[in-house]
Amino acid sequence: MRRDFLKLCGLAGIGIACPGGLSSGLHAADKDDSPYEGPYYIVINASGGWDTTYLMDPKGIGGINRLYKEGDILTKGAHKFAPTEKHKNGGMGNEEFYAEFANELLVLNGLDYSVNNHSPGARYMATGKLDSMAYPTFAALVAACKGLTCPLSFLTFGNYSATGNIVAMSRVPYLPSLQRIANADAIEGNPKSPYHEDFALARIEQALREQRESRAAMPLLPRQERAESMLYAAQVNAKSMQRITPHIPKSIPKERIAQQAEIALASFKAGVCVSANLSIGQFDSHANNDTDQMKLLPEFLAGIAYILRRAGELKIREKLVVVVQSEMGRTPDYNKGNGKDHWSIGSIMFIGPGIKGNRVLGATDEKQFAVPMNPKTLALDKEKGSRVRPEHIHEALRQFAGIANHPHAKKFPLGLTEKEQLQGLWG
Repeated sequence: MRRDFLKLCGLAGIGIACPGGLSSGLHAADKDDSPYEGPYYIVINASGGWDTTYLMDPKGIGGINRLYKEGDILTKGAHKFAPTEKHKNGGMGNEEFYAEFANELLVLNGLDYSVNNHSPGARYMATGKLDSMAYPTFAALVAACKGLTCPLSFLTFGNYSATGNIVAMSRVPYLPSLQRIANADAIEGNPKSPYHEDFALARIEQALREQRESRAAMPLLPRQERAESMLYAAQVNAKSMQRITPHIPKSIPKERIAQQAEIALASFKAGVCVSANLSIGQFDSHANNDTDQMKLLPEFLAGIAYILRRAGELKIREKLVVVVQSEMGRTPDYNKGNGKDHWSIGSIMFIGPGIKGNRVLGATDEKQFAVPMNPKTLALDKEKGSRVRPEHIHEALRQFAGIANHPHAKKFPLGLTEKEQLQGLWG
C-alpha cells in the first residue's frame, strides 16, 4: 500500500489534501518520530439512543420500566442502577459493572440534548455545538491539539466524526488491516517477509532526507512542495507505525467494541494515536425496547470493561480517559409496539485519571425531566439552576484536557461565559 503511494507521489507529483492547510503538512514532515505518551482519550457511543433508566438513572415508577420496581433498584456507593443481571442477553449486567468500576465512575444525569433527532443529536453530543456543522468532535480536537503529527492521531470507528479540517481522520476497520499498515514494508504485513533488507531501507531513508534538504531552498509550486513533504512524512511515519506490531493480539476478539478497542489501544501503546471514537449502534428501540436494550446495554458495558481491563494489561490504564455517551435517551412511556421513542434527556459517564469517581451529579425527576443544577456548586436547583447541555460538557472536557486556550479550540468557541461553566465537575 505505502509502496504504491510512494511510487505515485514520486512519479506523478500528486497533490495531497492536508488537514489544517499546507503548513501543517510541511511541519509534519519535519517532526521526529518520538512516541506520544498520553494521556489518551476514548469516546464511546451508544448510537441510536440508550435507555438510561435501565442503566445509571433507574426509576421503577409510573410505568417507566417493566422489568423492575422502585424497590428493586440497587446501589453501589453513590451510584444507583437498575437490576439487569437476570434480564440481560449476553454481555455484562449492571451489578457486575458497578461492582468493578463504581469507585472510579463519574455519572451525570439530566443532560439536556435539546433535540430528539439522530443527526443533530449525534453532532451536538460529539462537538458541543448544535447550530454548526463545521465544529470538530472532542476526540478530533484533542488529537489536533496534543498530537497533530502522530500517524494515526484521531481514529474513528463510526458515529459523528467531523474534524473541523484541523486533523486527519483515520479509519482502520480490522486488526489485519492494522497489521498491514504497521508493517507497510512487508508482504501482506508479515514482518518476516520484508520488501527490503534493513540496509536498503536505511539507504532509501538517507536518499530521501538528502533530497529533501537539497530541495528545501528551491522554489516549488505548492502542489509539488506538498507532495514531496508528504512523501517524506510517509517514510518517517512508516518507522513509527512499526511500534504497533508487538501490541496487536494474535487472536481477534468476537465482540464489536473489543475489536475496535484493540486497534485503538495498540495504537495508543505504540505512541502513534491520541484519541479514538468508538461506536456500536442499534439502540434505537422503537419496538420491543426492553428486549433490545437488555441485549445492547450489557454488550456496551462489557465493551467498556474490556477497554479498561485491556488498557491495564498494556500498562496505559493510568493514562486513559473514557467518555461514555449517546445522542439521546428513550421516552418514559412505551408505545403500542412495546418500544420507546426519542427523548431529549439523558446521561453521560466518565472514567479516567484526574476524574474523581464514586459520584453522581444531576438528576431527572419522577417523570424523567431534567432537574436544573447550579453550575458553581453542582447542586440541584429547580428554581435558579441551569439546564446542563452538551456545550457545558465540552467546555469542561476542554478545560480537563488542558486545551481550552489552544488556538484550535479558540477557533471553535462554545459560547459559554465563565459564570455558566461547570465548576469542579472533575472533583
